[in-house]
Amino acid sequence: MSDAFNEFDDRLRRIDKSRARLKNGYVTVVDRDGLIVVRPKRRRASFPWRGLVFLICGFLGFKALLMASMGFGNYQDRVAKLHEGGLVEVAGGYLMQPDPVSEYLAIQMRPYLK
Repeated sequence: MSDAFNEFDDRLRRIDKSRARLKNGYVTVVDRDGLIVVRPKRRRASFPWRGLVFLICGFLGFKALLMASMGFGNYQDRVAKLHEGGLVEVAGGYLMQPDPVSEYLAIQMRPYLK
């Protein structure tokens, strides 16, 4: 009796696994013998564009917050000090240079930080 139950349980597990794969989309294909078979769509590994956009927006927002809270002159002095350091500091100084977007955001944030 338990043998029959184990076979049935295995069959249900295979069906659930197959249905879970088909849930994300499927294609119908005609095999060589003429049988129509449903197969899951292949998932291509795509680049996480949304995450990259959030990262860039967060970085620009962080720069703008620093510029607005420290003031433009003080921020420029600190970035200039970064350019005098080692390789990592120079790279950080290059990334932290003021750009038009972060300057605009800093100007917009400035009244709310006082």
